[in-house]
Order: sequence, then C-alpha cells, then structure tokens
Amino acid sequence: RFLAQRAGLTVPEEQVDDSMSRLRTRVLEINRETARFYHSVLLSPEGKPGLDYLTGRGLTMKTIRHFGLGFSPAGRFSLVDHLRKKGYTEQELIQANVAFQSRSGRAMDRFYSRVMFPIIDLRGNVIAFGGRVLDDSKPKYLNTADTLAFKKTNNLFALNFAKSSGGKQLILCEGYMDVIALHQAGFTNAVAALGTSFTAEHARLIARYAEEVILVFDADSAGQKGTQRAI
Repeated sequence: RFLAQRAGLTVPEEQVDDSMSRLRTRVLEINRETARFYHSVLLSPEGKPGLDYLTGRGLTMKTIRHFGLGFSPAGRFSLVDHLRKKGYTEQELIQANVAFQSRSGRAMDRFYSRVMFPIIDLRGNVIAFGGRVLDDSKPKYLNTADTLAFKKTNNLFALNFAKSSGGKQLILCEGYMDVIALHQAGFTNAVAALGTSFTAEHARLIARYAEEVILVFDADSAGQKGTQRAI
C-alpha cells in the first residue's frame, strides 16, 4: 500500500476494506483542505490574534509557512461551511474529527479561536491537528482524536522534517512550540509526542531513525515526571 501510494496506484482490496480505504482517503483530503483553510485564515485580518501570538513567541513568517501553521475562526460553522462547499458531507467531517455533531444534529467545528498546528506523517499527509487557545480557557491544547488516518501513539510531531536532518540523534520535546522554536534555531531533529504521554510505540518509532535521544522537557514537576517516564 505504501509503495502504491507513492506510485499513485490503487491496491485491489476486499470490498469491505475498499470502503474503509476510500473513507481514509477522504479523511486525508479533508485534512489537507482544512490545513489550507486554517493557514489562509491566519494570514487574513480574522487571524490577526493568532499571527500576533506566533510572532510574539518569536516565530518568523518563514517558519510559520514551513510548518503550515494556521488559525481556526471564532465562528462555530466556519470550517464546516467551507468544506461542505468543497463537496464533503457532514458525516465525513465528523469521521475526520474536524467537526462533531451538535445537539441540534448539525455538524459543528471542533476547533475555534485556536492557533492550529497541522500534524504531518512521513509521507507528507496531513493526518491530524493540534489547537492552542489564546486565553486561559481549558483545555489549553485540543488534539484530533484517533481516526482512520491517525493514531496519536504511532506518530510524532515534526518527524517528517526531523528524519531528514542527518545524523542518528533526535531531540524529544514536550510540545509543538518547543519543537518549532528549536527547528527555527537550526535544531531540525526535534520532535514531540502528540497530546499524550511518551509511549512504547513512540520509542519504537524513534528507534527507526535515531540511536541517541536528548530529552528536553519542562523543568516543572510534570516535565520531570515525563522525563523519568520517557527514560
């Protein structure tokens, strides 16, 4: 399947698998279009709060574009309306976890008023998102739940870039912003877990690309506990 995808071919599947494969392809298409939408919003007047936050944290426009960072609008149906115009059904948006079903029965945006971090796999597919609030509301970070295209324990943020950094060393951080700041500073081998504790699956994934891992977690108690667990 991996080689077929690279070659632009379709592997014959059993009928049940075929329907799941088609839905997974639709989810990946929705994610790609969603990432484009959030990035365009960030660069528009509506995304100024998000852009101010990112530049205030020291990120350059080159870095913002490199990671495809975005902003989800305050409107609860902005993304849903945009994707429906592109031909995607509400059920597909819910399957992709970019939307959820509201009490009224209508699909509603999962992310709103957040700086958005697209999560990209080793093949260049946008598979999920992380979103950070700009105020003190909870949760501070909201991440895509597991979907047909994404399992959080099997992926690492920025591994798509870090795997090409050269050498056999990776830097493991706690969060998206830590990774992005390190990449901007020239440490392009930095990665992070995706809204979950570091797991055995993450360790196995890292072992394919690195012989040495440097842990750069926060100095608070949670960071120290995370360091011990990762070790």
